[in-house]
Amino acid sequence: MNKDQKAALRRELLERRKALTAETVRRASLAVAGAIRCLSEWKNARQVLLYWPVRGEVDTRPLMAELWQRGVEVLLPRCREAQPGIMDLACVSCETDLRPGMFAIMEPNEATCPVMHEYEPDVALIPGVGYAPDGTRLGFGGGYYDRLLAEPCMRQTLTIGLCYEFQKLDKLPAEDWDQPVRAICTENELCRI
Repeated sequence: MNKDQKAALRRELLERRKALTAETVRRASLAVAGAIRCLSEWKNARQVLLYWPVRGEVDTRPLMAELWQRGVEVLLPRCREAQPGIMDLACVSCETDLRPGMFAIMEPNEATCPVMHEYEPDVALIPGVGYAPDGTRLGFGGGYYDRLLAEPCMRQTLTIGLCYEFQKLDKLPAEDWDQPVRAICTENELCRI
């Protein structure tokens, strides 16, 4: 699959996701959350990396609220404006810790949520445009999550790609720098890799 084919596949999957109704997203997100809640790693987690959902992504906000209630440390990414492809992580303790950041995604407010230089999440929920059975991820093409997941502190983390069933693909091309996830969770099933 060349670069143009990959871009076409990305567009096709994003269009399908954009066409989902709010009710479909809600139901699927609840099913995904239910599967995640059954994991022992989730139940015992002390620190979890999440993402703020945009443009029809699987909604992680109910899981985020649950973690805050449990007193679990919640990490969210913040893009570096001057360094494309690089994200920092910061701890957020409530929704008011967030502000619109790059790409119109809610991010930890720099004024109240300093960059964490040491972290080791037990679980990381990762967004994606598509996933293959081997954990290969199709993202937006900026390499943000590949760089983050390549960090040594992420080696022991249970990384779970969240997507809808139609975003699971038979195969995706993998580049040398691609970082696969260790599990994929859709509204139908959670598969460890």
